[in-house]
Amino acid sequence: MTPKERVLAAINHLQPDRVPIQTYLTPEIEAQLADHFGSSDILAVLGVDFRGVAPRFTGAERPVPEGCASVDEWGTGYIMKQYPGGSYPEPFHQPQAHLSSLEDVDAYPWPRVDDYDFSGLPAQCDAVSDYAVCLGGAGMPDIVNGVGRGRGMEQVLLDIMTQDEVGVAVIDRRCDFYYDFCRRALETADGLIDILCLGEDCGNQLGPMFDPVVFDRFFRPRLQRFYDLGHAFGCKVMMHSCGSTRKLMPRLIEMGLDVLDAVQPEPAGMNPEEVKREFGDKLAFCGMISTQHTLPHGTEAECRAEARHRIDVIGKGGGYIFSPAHCIQPDTPLENVLAIYEEALGLTEGALRAARRARGTGKEQHR
Repeated sequence: MTPKERVLAAINHLQPDRVPIQTYLTPEIEAQLADHFGSSDILAVLGVDFRGVAPRFTGAERPVPEGCASVDEWGTGYIMKQYPGGSYPEPFHQPQAHLSSLEDVDAYPWPRVDDYDFSGLPAQCDAVSDYAVCLGGAGMPDIVNGVGRGRGMEQVLLDIMTQDEVGVAVIDRRCDFYYDFCRRALETADGLIDILCLGEDCGNQLGPMFDPVVFDRFFRPRLQRFYDLGHAFGCKVMMHSCGSTRKLMPRLIEMGLDVLDAVQPEPAGMNPEEVKREFGDKLAFCGMISTQHTLPHGTEAECRAEARHRIDVIGKGGGYIFSPAHCIQPDTPLENVLAIYEEALGLTEGALRAARRARGTGKEQHR
């Protein structure tokens, strides 16, 4: 099977030749892998079956706010905050927090779809046509996190619960932008994109982020537009959500979601075997390799055992994409990362670890 065929078979609940593979990496882990393999093409080395395409930004760059290291397309300024093992951009300048009227919302310099050049998408898709071609990602539309970065997390949660007209207008600016962005991309690619990738964190460690009634009232109509758009262009639709989404899975299935990404096994109600048994004939799952416990804190043997379980049990009959449940964090031992991908690829134990020794041997021979 080609990577594309493998992924689509699994999403269609058919048994592929091997489990499809995805990966999510922090920059620190990506750098460690690149150094280990002597290659920056980590996706190829790990056997990843997905490739992303995106339009080119051609608009004017926003000025970086004072005291910030960077700025995003929404005007939010970020500082780099150091954590053990790595650094992360954290919102510092939050310009949408100061919007207090609909006139403020109208006057705000929102990003424009016309600032992107979509014309190169067909060529990008052709270049990776053997893979499952993806558009988008976890940040689209990403209402809670995305708006929260520019308006404040507490404020966006209040906006949703009270249906504040200003807060809702801000949220809908984001949703409308990404809807038009996706529509333009899908129209231009003209059937060459396989998966529309979306994101909305609907759960936390204990259960849904919002009561299902709130999900139905607020999130469902906004997300449904994207699901329907993807299906109208012949795409599968994959949505990322952290946390416990089990109580929402019947709704996601009713809405037509094809793949739930990247499923965390630790939150309440998210036991992999239980969700596979209850929903696995209608919903495909991506993830389930623990980035909270097993990968960072488990032994290599425990990582292999979890990987084999996901492949042999959750992947039986299709409906599963092998992946870490989130970006692999900098405190994760590299041997654990190599171990799970050896299992996914069906390699002998130590094959990926030996790549460093083979590379070193090759250099010595070259000298």
